[in-house]
Amino acid sequence: MPIPEQRDLDKARGDVRDWLAGKLPDATDLSISPLIGPAFTGFSNETLLFDASWRHAGARVREPLVLRVKPTQHTVFLESDFENQYLVLRTLAERTNVPVPPVRWYEADASYLGAPFFVMGKVEGRVPADSPPYTVEGWLLDESTPAQRRTLVESGLDALTAVHAVDWRALGLEVLAKPQYGALGFEQQLRYYERALEWAEREAGYPVPAVPRATLEWVRAHAPAVDPEVTLCWGDARINNQLFGPDHRVVAVLDWEMTTIADPMMDLGWWLFLDRHFHEGMPAPRMEGFPTRAEMVARYEHTSGRTARDLDFYEVFAGLRFAAVMIRIATLVTDFGLMPAEAGEEIAANNPVTRVLADLLDLPAPGPTPPGPSA
Repeated sequence: MPIPEQRDLDKARGDVRDWLAGKLPDATDLSISPLIGPAFTGFSNETLLFDASWRHAGARVREPLVLRVKPTQHTVFLESDFENQYLVLRTLAERTNVPVPPVRWYEADASYLGAPFFVMGKVEGRVPADSPPYTVEGWLLDESTPAQRRTLVESGLDALTAVHAVDWRALGLEVLAKPQYGALGFEQQLRYYERALEWAEREAGYPVPAVPRATLEWVRAHAPAVDPEVTLCWGDARINNQLFGPDHRVVAVLDWEMTTIADPMMDLGWWLFLDRHFHEGMPAPRMEGFPTRAEMVARYEHTSGRTARDLDFYEVFAGLRFAAVMIRIATLVTDFGLMPAEAGEEIAANNPVTRVLADLLDLPAPGPTPPGPSA
């Protein structure tokens, strides 16, 4: 769900150009295109697109770039872990076969844009949209064949298994662990999201709605006794965070705001829950060609060599995590005046996430599909 653009893009263009000149000391005749700041930008990291052009050794160089700025005031997540996003992207780009954009620079000095930022090379491709949902309209629904849709989902799952195959210890990614929340694995994840729900409730000014509250109690009661393994987890594992080429195969895995070290089934559970979210939660008919839940699990097992386990639990846990995000989004859409103030509590209580959760846990339905934001 987007928020109104808050930045003066003309001023930012000059600031970015001056900063880039310092990163390219041998460049001459440096210019950058206007920053593309869409009418609305995301609730997580602000993203700006531009093309840079300069001369080097007598030749003209042009490079499309993507700049991501650390969120400061209006945040969805309890902790942004912004520098860790850069670390993960750089490490994966340089030392693994996980398809991610090439990372160019990190800037910790907030004086340029008001917050730290990093710059990546732009990868050409298309993303199944969040808004409007790809199951309701867009290129995946209107232009793709059933066979191409199946290829897209299977390629996305294969990219997920590549993330889980990374040797995170050898790559020095233990910094992603959150020992302040408990033992590595599920305990850290549960305590983190308990804290996130408390924070979201405090910021919202009303209690956690009934469905997420009941889900938290269910998760506490049904948690697996042990973590058989922990891996690098992408966190926000879904096709909406992947770029696809003309052949409907993944060319880049995007959006690492939720990356962590945890049971890989947490990622697979999120993938399955988000598939439900964009179909049953909207609601929208299941797209022809999309693999079934069983087929997606089988594809993951075949590609990863793992036997999937505890997926019913991790799908519900995914819904709990997403519900915490939805409470924050409900608060922010009212803070920005995109919806009346009194609508925030209804959005937090009744949305695609809570409707899917209610169905999974046989809870009372939160209500019919309301008008307004859906994700």
